[in-house]
Amino acid sequence: MSKSILPTQLMEWNKTMAQQPLRRVISNAIVKNGIQAVAQERRRITEMTFAFSHEIVTGAVTNQKQSGRCWIFAGLNLIREPMAKTLNVKDFELSQAYLMFYDKLEKANYFLENILATIYEAVDSRLVAWLLSAPVQDGGQWDMFVNLVEKYGVVLQGVMPESFHSSESRLMNRLLTSKLREDAARLRASTGSATALREQKNAMMADIYLLLVEFLGEPPSRFNFEYQNDDGQFFGERGLTPQTFYQKYNHIDLHNRVSVINAPTADKPFVRTYTVDYLGNVVEGRPIVYLNVPIDRFKEMAIQEIIAERPVWFGCDVGPMSDRTLGILDTEQYDYGTTLGVNFGLTKAERLTFGESQMTHAMLLTGVNLVQGRPNRWKVENSWGTSNGQKGFFVMGDDWFDQFVYQLVVEQDCLTDAERAALNSQPVHLPPWDPMGALAGVN
Repeated sequence: MSKSILPTQLMEWNKTMAQQPLRRVISNAIVKNGIQAVAQERRRITEMTFAFSHEIVTGAVTNQKQSGRCWIFAGLNLIREPMAKTLNVKDFELSQAYLMFYDKLEKANYFLENILATIYEAVDSRLVAWLLSAPVQDGGQWDMFVNLVEKYGVVLQGVMPESFHSSESRLMNRLLTSKLREDAARLRASTGSATALREQKNAMMADIYLLLVEFLGEPPSRFNFEYQNDDGQFFGERGLTPQTFYQKYNHIDLHNRVSVINAPTADKPFVRTYTVDYLGNVVEGRPIVYLNVPIDRFKEMAIQEIIAERPVWFGCDVGPMSDRTLGILDTEQYDYGTTLGVNFGLTKAERLTFGESQMTHAMLLTGVNLVQGRPNRWKVENSWGTSNGQKGFFVMGDDWFDQFVYQLVVEQDCLTDAERAALNSQPVHLPPWDPMGALAGVN
C-alpha cells in the first residue's frame, strides 16, 4: 500500500463528494459565509441569557487591548472591588502598566539567572531552547501576580496610565527578547568567574531597565491620592508610595488564596500539588503551586466563592466555542460535527495531552445561575473592553466550564481537610512546557 496520496484516491474522494449533494450545498454555504456562521445554533444563542441567580456587582470592564496582560487585569480587577467599596467609589482602575513594567523587569532578571544556572547545558537542549523561546512574554500566573503586588505595590491608573507599548506590546517584546537573547549569548560565551558573570548580568539588567523606561515610562516612587467619592466628598493623601497605598487599601489576603486546577491527565493524580519548573518572574519569590481536584469539587469551590460574594480569578482556553462579539462561551453554540459530517471527540484529558488545548486567558467569574442547586451558566468579567459581549461581560455555559476551564483561585476555607493536607505537601515538579504553565507564555 502506497504511503503517498495517489491520483486514484483523489478521484475516489471527488466521486464521494459528488454523490453527496447536501454536502455540496454545505460547502457552498461555508465558502461564502465561513464555518462559524453556518454552524451556529441560533436556538442555543437565545438560551444563553445574561441573567444569574447569584451575581456579584463589579466595576466597569477594563481593556487590555493588544497585549497578553489578562492575568494582571484579572488580578487588579479582583483587588479593586473591596477597595471601591471602602472608598465609596463605584468605578476606578488600578494601573496595569505599572505592574507590567516591573513584571518585564523581573522576568528579564529571572531569565538571565536561569541562563546562568544552565550555562553548562547544551544550547540546543530542550530546556535552554525553551528558556530562549520567550524570555519576557506578556503572560503570567496568579502566583506571579502576587509576587508583583507584594513587592512593588499598586498605583491608580492615572498615576501611571497606559502607553503605546503597554497596549500594543508585540514590538516591544520582540526588541526586549532580541536584547535578552544577545545577553544570553554573551553570558554563555564568557570565561569569567561566577562573580564576573553576575557583574556582567547586573550591567545587562541596567540596560533592560532603561529600555523599559523608554517603552513604558518611568514608574512612580511616590504619588498623591486625591479623589471625590460617590457622595461628592473630597479626600486626599499626599506622598504615598505604591507599597503603602497597597498595604493601606488592599483588603484581600492574597496569601490565603490558592490555585486549584482540573487537569484530568494520567500524569497528574487528583488531590496532589504540582509546580512547573522554570516558571515565574521574581527570583526567590512565591513559587507557582497548583492543587489538582476532580471537576465536581472544582465547580463546588467556584460556586462557594460566588455565593460568598468573592469574585474568582480563573484560567481557561478562551478560543474554542467562543463568540467574542456576542460574549458567549458555550460548547453547543456551534455544531461543527453535524455541519461538516465528522466527529470531534477528544476528551479534556486528551486535548491537554495531545496539544489541542491549554490555558490561554485569565478572567473573573462574577456570577452563576443555579437551577435546583446545579449550575447551567456563569457570568464572566473579561478585559477586552466594553464593545464585546454585554458591555464587556461574557456568559459561559456549564459544559464549557467543564471542558475549557483549568484553574481557579479560591480561599483556603473552600478546601477539605484532605485537600488542605495535600496543599501543604511537597509539590510534584512538572517540566516547563507542561500545558499547566501555558498561560504564562501568552503574548
